[in-house]
Amino acid sequence: MRQAYIVDAVRSPMGRGRSTSVFAELHPVELLSQVIKGLVERNRLDPGLVDDVLIGCVSQGGEQSNTPGRLAWLAAGYPEHVPSATIERKCGSGQQAIHFAAHAIAAGACDIVIAGGVESMTRVPMGSARMGKDVFGPSYLERYPDPVSQGVAAERVAGKWGLTRRELDEYSARSHARALEAFSQESFRKEIVPIQTAAGVVNEDETIRPGTSADQLGQLKAVFENPQYSERFPEIKEWCITAGNASQISDGAAVVLVMSDTMVEKLGLKPRARFVGFDVVGDDPMMMLTAPIPSTRRVLQKTGLSLDDIDCFEVNEAFAPVPLAWARELNVDESRLNVAGGAIALGHPLGASGARLMTTLLSTLEARGGRYGLQTMCEAGGMANATIIERL
Repeated sequence: MRQAYIVDAVRSPMGRGRSTSVFAELHPVELLSQVIKGLVERNRLDPGLVDDVLIGCVSQGGEQSNTPGRLAWLAAGYPEHVPSATIERKCGSGQQAIHFAAHAIAAGACDIVIAGGVESMTRVPMGSARMGKDVFGPSYLERYPDPVSQGVAAERVAGKWGLTRRELDEYSARSHARALEAFSQESFRKEIVPIQTAAGVVNEDETIRPGTSADQLGQLKAVFENPQYSERFPEIKEWCITAGNASQISDGAAVVLVMSDTMVEKLGLKPRARFVGFDVVGDDPMMMLTAPIPSTRRVLQKTGLSLDDIDCFEVNEAFAPVPLAWARELNVDESRLNVAGGAIALGHPLGASGARLMTTLLSTLEARGGRYGLQTMCEAGGMANATIIERL
């Protein structure tokens, strides 16, 4: 099989997913188009050489219903012969798009793929595409009666791994502090493509809250508390999940330029990383958020690497218990975990997050001089992707 390389990775700034978002008036196609254009232009890439554009997007309704990658590509003025597809694996959609790109290159089907994701949670609210519909069907509900929300699943994870509210809030405050510190470094700023809006140019994340403390977060109310579930799930000793220790609803886009070894050599480019290993796995859908643990173990086993070989880990901060339970179960030092902050500070634009994490993982490895990086993220339905890359 051929080797797939990451030549470059970029993202938009993260906008808060609400009516006052810096991207509230920007169509998601326009947001994605500017990010793709930024990637193509800074690599001086002939867009006619691109074989495919694979874009993750979760809420495929309204303005995101019509193959946003295809529309964004054409909106950028690029050649009509380049196709696109939309990938949906819940929160891992962008990461799965990158996997598919690398797989296509390894198989010899493509030489150049742009892969990533987009989500405007302001303009296409989470769940709006399935509002009022039974998405499960009777046979699923017979096996898993009364499915729980991700928030309740996060409470179960916190309870199972003995995580206290204070630990969650301290971790969340640290996420903001780390993101703020990372933004002061040039390597982190370079991953951002400035976005033109009607109000002006946006070139920094709107989501980071300087000065956030655990004491402040401790004043917030737990939002999923439900006596019915307290009885059903005795592992929930205290209700802990708040708006402050969960990922922020946000708007954003991110894309990665994936290329074959032969094309890298032909174009005289210097790749930033190579793909080492991939995994995707399912776990208990009622716990929902635990699959990053087996997925990490599986990708390490596939590659012959150990946890000690990995210099930086990106575990998506869907909720604070997710990375904390992962680190506790695998006995990983938190100094290597989400060192540039995560979705609690930067936001979680669902379809884009997989590519945003990959972009940040690459920047972090370069800033630290690390060799191997591992990324994993929980996904609705109890799934997770895992990817290992090697910085070059």
